[in-house]
Amino acid sequence: MALKVALHRLVFTHRTLTIWASSQRHSRHRDLLVNLSESVRDTRTFSGAAVKRNDNKEGTSDYSRPSTKVTSRKRRPLSPLERISGLLPQDALSPEVMQLREQESDKGAEIQGSVPNRTQVEVGDEDIVKKSEHEAHSPPVGAEELDTGSVHHREKQVWAALPGERLLTCGELLVAEYRRKKRVEFRKMFQLQTGARLESSWGVILHNDIAGQPAGLFLKTHRGVPIFIRRASLEDYVLCMKRGPAIAYPKDAASMLMMMDVTEGDCVLESGSGSGAMSLFLSKAVGSKGSVLSVEVREDHHRRAVLNYNRWRTSWSLRRGEEWPDNIQFHKADLCTASSLLAGRGFHAVALDLINPHLVLPTVIPHLHPGAVCAVYLANITQVTDLLEGVRCSTLPLLCERVIELPLREWVVAPALQKDGRYCNKKAQILDENLSQDAEASEESDKEDLTTEEDPDPPFGSIPYIARPHPEQMSHTAFLVKLRKCVQ
Repeated sequence: MALKVALHRLVFTHRTLTIWASSQRHSRHRDLLVNLSESVRDTRTFSGAAVKRNDNKEGTSDYSRPSTKVTSRKRRPLSPLERISGLLPQDALSPEVMQLREQESDKGAEIQGSVPNRTQVEVGDEDIVKKSEHEAHSPPVGAEELDTGSVHHREKQVWAALPGERLLTCGELLVAEYRRKKRVEFRKMFQLQTGARLESSWGVILHNDIAGQPAGLFLKTHRGVPIFIRRASLEDYVLCMKRGPAIAYPKDAASMLMMMDVTEGDCVLESGSGSGAMSLFLSKAVGSKGSVLSVEVREDHHRRAVLNYNRWRTSWSLRRGEEWPDNIQFHKADLCTASSLLAGRGFHAVALDLINPHLVLPTVIPHLHPGAVCAVYLANITQVTDLLEGVRCSTLPLLCERVIELPLREWVVAPALQKDGRYCNKKAQILDENLSQDAEASEESDKEDLTTEEDPDPPFGSIPYIARPHPEQMSHTAFLVKLRKCVQ
């Protein structure tokens, strides 16, 4: 009996000690969880904070939380009006938008002023402080908003200009191009203006960084993509200018000039001004001593041709320092009933770009010099047959010499490259079959030499080239008919 009582007391004592030990362990775990939650909360609140440990003489460790410096980031505008207005120049904004911008800036200043000033405690490790400040001031990764100050500014260099060379000035027409893998990925014609920006999917370039630079220069966008900047030629301007009707493409215009044999000092009649493409080519051909009479029946086409002509003349004067010849007279009239406009005039050549050109031939041909050429620009072959049938029925002194279509076929010619980007080697032609084994052995030795040593600049004639038609070809543009006036 006494043994059982002693055993019960021993079991009770053991349970009491176990419960006390577990309670002490739970209290310690609770304290650790409280400290951990406070440290996590402080870390979320102050991402740049540094923890400083103070060791007391008693051997206990006291973790003190130093005060940190809070840096407020610029609020990203969420309004669509703010996003769109941020992409536009200041001159294009309305007074209402400018007033909204001022109100938003005042609110941001008040919010920034309400943040209390905090002093940053110096810590032992200076690298940690510098890293925390860099992370606090750096913008979030993937942010696509662009500030004017973040655009890559190119340091202006002093270029030694050649005789007759002029640097790029505001008001000129320029062309920006980006090529990748022998293909034009981006091409845009723009007018150089002060304070404007050249925007594309590959980045932004400020117009102020382009002004004062020589033509034919590569400039990098804020994303590091090189964009080629050059002056717009007459061909570029004709293809990229604003247009109403379809234009006469440069390849067809050049053939028409060769058909008509236009030289400096000639007087040429053009019917169908359109967007002014053919008018510009004729103006360049006749020069300052010649003249071009351009007639258009539609008011909107006539206005567009005049605007395109004046815009090119303005850019040319800034580019060359001299005026483009003012040798075109634009008239809004119908040649079928405008015989008074041609009275007393003689023309060395006639260019027609009309839907039904055979209707104006009886009015035009009497004013064309004998032996001169009338070149007709037609879109489809049905118009060609109608023209020839009209010439036959009207018994006009005209001889049809040629009806042509000019296909333009572009080619890709580039060095042959391997998959790793290295140049291929040109293999010598084997004339004797007995030497095939020696050639294979030499090829293996050449491959071993390439793996060990690679010539960064191969000699002339050692690299083969690939030549093939370009996969993207220009389609049909027009038929050209050459009519020559003869004396009966």
